[in-house]
Amino acid sequence: MQKRYSDELDPIVKLKMKKNLIYVSIFSIVMIFAGFTSAYIVSMGDTFWVKYPLPSGFWMSTIAIFLSSITYIIAVNFSKKGDFKKLKIFMILTFLLGIGFVISQWKGYGQLVDKGANPINSIITTEGKYGFYFEIKYLDKFITVNGNDYQIDGKNLNEKQSSELNKFIKQFIIELKEYGNPLKKGKIKEITFSKNITFNRFSLFYKGQKVLSQDKMLKLISGDTLKNLELERLFQLSQNIKEGRGDFFHKGKFGKDFKIYYKGKELNYKNRDLYYKNRKLEKNLQIKISQQADTATSYLYIITVLHLLHVLAAIIYLFRMVLITFKPSLSPDNQLSIKLGSIFWHFLAILWLYLLVFLLFIH
Repeated sequence: MQKRYSDELDPIVKLKMKKNLIYVSIFSIVMIFAGFTSAYIVSMGDTFWVKYPLPSGFWMSTIAIFLSSITYIIAVNFSKKGDFKKLKIFMILTFLLGIGFVISQWKGYGQLVDKGANPINSIITTEGKYGFYFEIKYLDKFITVNGNDYQIDGKNLNEKQSSELNKFIKQFIIELKEYGNPLKKGKIKEITFSKNITFNRFSLFYKGQKVLSQDKMLKLISGDTLKNLELERLFQLSQNIKEGRGDFFHKGKFGKDFKIYYKGKELNYKNRDLYYKNRKLEKNLQIKISQQADTATSYLYIITVLHLLHVLAAIIYLFRMVLITFKPSLSPDNQLSIKLGSIFWHFLAILWLYLLVFLLFIH
């Protein structure tokens, strides 16, 4: 039989070759993440930057990958001793903890989305912003907005009022759902509702004029019918209310759940206006922030998802190593593969710790 070239190599030479491949891969990954983290810092310089606490899912994944690194060290030690039964146990534990890392990361992304931190986002709401075109009156009092809170007389809506408001705006979401379909936007000529809108305790106003529901259409008290642009704004407003957005895309309290910075200085928020260095944001900066995407969150997703992809590739390798441990005996090559795999896995654990610390203090 023809021998493979690798079988004829001296074990020490083979070890050095495989180690070099691992180190080259590690160096390449280090350069990639060094580039992204450097770009992250540079991008903060002259743009608006959103900062918020990291999700708990990221902390859980940190525990998982840290423990997996320990179990991998123990597994390698048992491999050296020839105790393949215990090697199998700890390789399985390492694999399961790796899966735990992925699940925790995924949970963390879900928590980010729940907070309004999507991969592609705006910083402040501009489309369908409450009060720009539409206002809502509850009984005889107008609803106002403070940050992301909807209020009456300066007090947040109570649970009953919020429920009633969501039920009210749900009618517009259902009837105007065509405006939520990007493929149909611009092609909608006229919408006739399936039924008249039920206002109950609410009144809707467009630019100060009361809106009425007549003949399954929305009309101003002057008799004019709301056209496509107005209906699109109404749909966007309804979506904002449903998602808990007021003036900002990130959910929660401004200054507590999230903060906005410009050139390293924290912005303040008062009476629906942003302040930079205790002065109301200048007109050009207002335009800038209204047009700027949430770069900070985009970088967060890029950096963490890229690391997650490397972990997924390593988990596939781990699964292969777990299958190898089920063999009655392990060849020197298999033991070498387990040992070298540990180098890459420990590197991924250290890389994640670095990224976590980086995001914790910079993000």
